[in-house]
Amino acid sequence: MKKMWVSVVPYKKEIVIAALESGAEAVVLPDGKSETVRRFGKIKTVEKTGDIRPGENVEFIDIETKGDEDKAAAVPADRIVVLRMLNWTVIPIENLLARRGKNVMVQVENSEQARLMVEILEKGVDGVVLNTNDINEIKKTAEIIQGITEKITLVTATITQTKQLGMGDRCCLDTCTQMGLGEGMLVGNTAGGFFLVHSESIENPYVASRPFRVNAGAVHAYTLSAGGKTKYLADLKAGDEVMIVGSDGKSQIAYLGRNKIEKRPMLLIEADAEGTAVSLVMQNAETIRLVHPDGNAISVTKLKPADKVLAHIEKAGRHFGMKVDETLIER
Repeated sequence: MKKMWVSVVPYKKEIVIAALESGAEAVVLPDGKSETVRRFGKIKTVEKTGDIRPGENVEFIDIETKGDEDKAAAVPADRIVVLRMLNWTVIPIENLLARRGKNVMVQVENSEQARLMVEILEKGVDGVVLNTNDINEIKKTAEIIQGITEKITLVTATITQTKQLGMGDRCCLDTCTQMGLGEGMLVGNTAGGFFLVHSESIENPYVASRPFRVNAGAVHAYTLSAGGKTKYLADLKAGDEVMIVGSDGKSQIAYLGRNKIEKRPMLLIEADAEGTAVSLVMQNAETIRLVHPDGNAISVTKLKPADKVLAHIEKAGRHFGMKVDETLIER
């Protein structure tokens, strides 16, 4: 997820408030101002006594010459580098993205510069530091940064079988975000394949719709998160990031409000997606749905062999939720 910091040097209370209200991750402050800012709300501060400390966690480097670029490239990889472009050119930024690969941010003066930076070389920089006194520019930049999402490749999977199981523990993931038709989360029994599990956003005669909820599956299952990481459903808790995915592959970050784990009758669903086996244990109920390739929802209780649903395939193995290149067999 891209970062947005707002520079408040010199200090101005109204800019701090605008940064907080826009969802900025941090504010860059004059030294000693962190305690003042924390009275207004919870936000990271960047100054010598703050949460992020120049010379320790972050380096601000003016870029004008090739020597400045070399200086930025030499900063330890685990430290954030904020580039301040004295001559606004893109080439040094592209070079540093290639040389460092990560932890590169750029100071920008407006939302259009921010858009350019998060799209540069397709991958973009890791974030921007917005230097402005215009509250509207803070809001516009926040919309751009928060609108940058991963595009998830979805494929058509063919159902091979469904099997009624006994009782098991399943997870209902209640988020702080409303979902619509075709939206849900990617969940699977293994790290190699995931079904797009539909949100409970569809009206039905049995229970009221819950558009903030995904009845995701059994506690052991993985859900795919931003950056290609996986998390066990059982490990998720209030405040954790989860990834919402639409039938068009567009994704967004949402935050979990609660994880309801309850005993329910379960159902095993298996499918083939381009030669990869995809499976998931889910609650056996009419209101639990996967997603058809046309974006419509299909109840798991109505699935039969040869039906088509949307899935996502991952080729790498996992170590503590991160991709690794290793031989791994999950059945």
